[in-house]
Amino acid sequence: MAKYCELCGKGTMSGHRITHSDKKIKRKWKPNVRKVTVVEKGVPSRKTVCTRCIRAGKVQSTI
Repeated sequence: MAKYCELCGKGTMSGHRITHSDKKIKRKWKPNVRKVTVVEKGVPSRKTVCTRCIRAGKVQSTI
């Protein structure tokens, strides 16, 4: 599954996990995306959408 939102473009972010001894270890933050059946222009299609967009009502679901 693609780890980006097809509506807002939110994707994987990178950074460091910092230990108590101040070591920097690379890590990733992935967005919480779900496959949703979306109605666009009267035609249903499946998209990967982040839960923030779903909760905000930016997408019209078929459910």
